[in-house]
Amino acid sequence: MAEKRDYYEVLGVEKNASTADISSAYRKLAVKYHPDSNPDDEEAMERFKEAAEAYEMLSDDEKRAQYDRFGHSAGGGGRQFHDVEDIFDAFGDLFGGGIFGDLFGGRSRRRTRQRRGADVRCEVVLDLEEAAFGVTKTVSVARRETCDTCSGSGSKPGSERETCRRCAGHGQVVQSAGILRVQTTCPMCQGSGQVIQDACEDCSGEGAVPRSTDLEVKIPAGVDDGIRIRISGQGESGPDGGPAGDAYCFVSVREHSLFQRHGDDLVLRVPITYSQAVLGTTIQVSTLDGPEDLKIPAGTQSGDQFRVRKKGVPNVHDGHRGDLVALAFIEVPENVSSEQAELLRQLAELEDVQLTPERKSFFEKIKDYFSSKEVNTD
Repeated sequence: MAEKRDYYEVLGVEKNASTADISSAYRKLAVKYHPDSNPDDEEAMERFKEAAEAYEMLSDDEKRAQYDRFGHSAGGGGRQFHDVEDIFDAFGDLFGGGIFGDLFGGRSRRRTRQRRGADVRCEVVLDLEEAAFGVTKTVSVARRETCDTCSGSGSKPGSERETCRRCAGHGQVVQSAGILRVQTTCPMCQGSGQVIQDACEDCSGEGAVPRSTDLEVKIPAGVDDGIRIRISGQGESGPDGGPAGDAYCFVSVREHSLFQRHGDDLVLRVPITYSQAVLGTTIQVSTLDGPEDLKIPAGTQSGDQFRVRKKGVPNVHDGHRGDLVALAFIEVPENVSSEQAELLRQLAELEDVQLTPERKSFFEKIKDYFSSKEVNTD
């Protein structure tokens, strides 16, 4: 399978393009690759679908933000359009309803159109380890499914639908405003061309009933808080036997007791004693893969950082792991033994006599400061 192209590249716009620029670019591509202008041209058809998929993702501010952050892993990418009818159903309003169809022979493509079911939302909460290495979770989805009694028709068993009188079965009506004729979906039959006379009692004529269903969702390694995963075809059933929508699973990641995540890196605060900081040592630190030895060099200061390579989180796109960043800080004990206190007093006396270069410089600055403040009384 060919690798998906970047959606901005597909539409030929910059990443900072406005919504208007994105819409304009999509219109041009839709006209260029429209199947009526390119009959029996499979490549043009794929370009037509590709442009619609890119526009579906980038025209929505929330989806675009997710795509900018996670690329094609954001919710599984844009909506998959199976045929041209899916595209007209989604974006017909962008071209002024039936006007776009009139440009290519005046055919009403929605006359026999089966509408797609609505998308649904579910949520999953992960531990950091699950988000880092991937996991399969079972989630509960509330959705409307096809009514078993009427098989989704909405009509009472044994009864038949009648042709809509408003649109004469075409599914669309034409409204005129001066010289402009606009074709829109019929408000009476919602584009189906037929109306229900005797409604199914179990679904009240809607063809679907609410149900709660458990789904398995595969969480890829490296997901972060806020990402969404698309479960294709697991949304609500489409009216009149139309294709089902999608389920979107929104991921939340719990705070970890040890690690803080920054992109693909993990930050771990590592306490060390004063003597360890001065003399240096090797200590054992925790990673997602288990204990790891970390060398603390002599003279380490609070705030110094040490990297343990490839012990962070895998990148959700390419799988390359980040690092574990060990952040050292000197831990001061609240209580010490009498023997420790005596040794510290001896050390303090030595420090007063043998000032370090930094402390010496500090005290010399203080002496100079007060010397400059002395008043000459002569």
